[in-house]
Amino acid sequence: MISYNELEKGTRILFKGEPSEIVEAKPLFKGRGHSVLQAKIKNLITGTIISTTFHPSDTFKEPEISKIKLKYLYSYRDSYFFCEKDNPSKRFEFKKEQIGKPAEFLKENQIVEGIIFEKRLVNLSLPIKVELQVLEAPPVIKGQSAQAGTKPIILETRAKISVPLFIEKGDIIEVNTETGEYVRRTS
Repeated sequence: MISYNELEKGTRILFKGEPSEIVEAKPLFKGRGHSVLQAKIKNLITGTIISTTFHPSDTFKEPEISKIKLKYLYSYRDSYFFCEKDNPSKRFEFKKEQIGKPAEFLKENQIVEGIIFEKRLVNLSLPIKVELQVLEAPPVIKGQSAQAGTKPIILETRAKISVPLFIEKGDIIEVNTETGEYVRRTS
């Protein structure tokens, strides 16, 4: 059992009978020593995120989750197709809503982890940081780089993000898949 004191970002619990992960957790202290935890929880099966409040008396079961290595193949419309890393004949499909924002940063043949709950594949877990190549970056106008600023670029996965002005076409950058933000230039 998982107690109230163990609830934090990244903790997986059974919430209303389905495996869920705490995405955000903030303690809130009310008058007379009473405290609660305001949290955002992601349902690992549907991908939906809900806000809820936990009380010190709450306890939860830990979901029995296992993982499997999957290889990303391709996307078609709002569907993303994967196969087992060592068995290309076993294929799986996920909808964009299920994967969420990290779907924008998937590139072909990328290895991700599949989450298995009750003997069925329910969702994916992508690496927190991925390296991607810059496909398009507008040029910097002389004098513009004297101040800190950002510019929009397009990555090899067709995702659009904001980066510092010194990033150019062809650079390899690291991107946080959870927030969709630039982390650093790797080459």
